[in-house]
Amino acid sequence: MGIMVRGLVLGLLFSIMPLLVYAADVQFKEGDQGTEIAAIQMKLKEKGYKITAINGKFTAETTKAVRNFQKRQKLKSDGIVEDKTYAILMGKELKKNNENTQDKAKQITDLAKSFIGVPYKFGGTTPKGFDCSGFVQYVFDKRKIALPRAADEQYKVGKKIIQKDLRQGDLVFFSTYEKGASHCGVYLEHGKFIHASSHGVMISRLDESYWKTRYLGARRVI
Repeated sequence: MGIMVRGLVLGLLFSIMPLLVYAADVQFKEGDQGTEIAAIQMKLKEKGYKITAINGKFTAETTKAVRNFQKRQKLKSDGIVEDKTYAILMGKELKKNNENTQDKAKQITDLAKSFIGVPYKFGGTTPKGFDCSGFVQYVFDKRKIALPRAADEQYKVGKKIIQKDLRQGDLVFFSTYEKGASHCGVYLEHGKFIHASSHGVMISRLDESYWKTRYLGARRVI
């Protein structure tokens, strides 16, 4: 009798184990937010699926697009982006690491500072010349964080942060030549941020009169 009970218990454990392993996988689903969601949305849109807003929010529309993609790929069509769906959609494996957030932020800001002096170029997205959002997108991309191309789209990604809670690596936004987020940069420390201005990549202060009166808000994407 004891052998039979032990066999039943082991059988149950082995039947549950695959579910536990699956649950341990990284998954993205409706209601989630973040830069990975924005990257997924961008890729879905590139492939022709309906995504009206690349905002880093896993909406019902995103779920529908994922389901349609999964159907075409003959995957389980549940609208959840697990490891296999992610790998096929993005063309790469989803990295699962526990890299310290502060370390990543420092790596991004150190990289950003290495471009000080690079000239401003409207529409520029390379070290030959940057515009503000092209610069932000470039330095974050080098640390495997995908951001939308334009400042107003970047302003919709991540978590909203009030100014007193700013920390290294946060994105800061300003209303300059038009209403809404029309300029952006990367917060450093002690009230300073780095950005591609009309004078090229440089460090400025949030309390400078020009930037202080045009400050719009901040987002955390790391």
